[in-house]
Amino acid sequence: MAFRLPGILHGKKTLRRSLSGVKEASLKSTTIPKGYFAVYVGEDQKKRYIVPLSYLNEPAFQELLSMAEKEFGYDHPMGGLTIPCREDFFIDLTSQLNGL
Repeated sequence: MAFRLPGILHGKKTLRRSLSGVKEASLKSTTIPKGYFAVYVGEDQKKRYIVPLSYLNEPAFQELLSMAEKEFGYDHPMGGLTIPCREDFFIDLTSQLNGL
């Protein structure tokens, strides 16, 4: 005698979709779009920001890179480019660069 449990089968499909959504979300959090790069900013707790490559041409951003080079050299503890400045200063600078 066979039992049909359509509700359980539907539940498995829903779970599979939600798990694939988790995988996609985790990929999106680690994937950087073309034309951008990741930096870590903050004094105590580092926060990750994705910024456009065009910032590399800006003198103000180049100054931040010089600060990072002086403090860390080429050994960045977060595994990515770490900029040693306050987060509020970085946000102000990048918002000014966005306005250019």
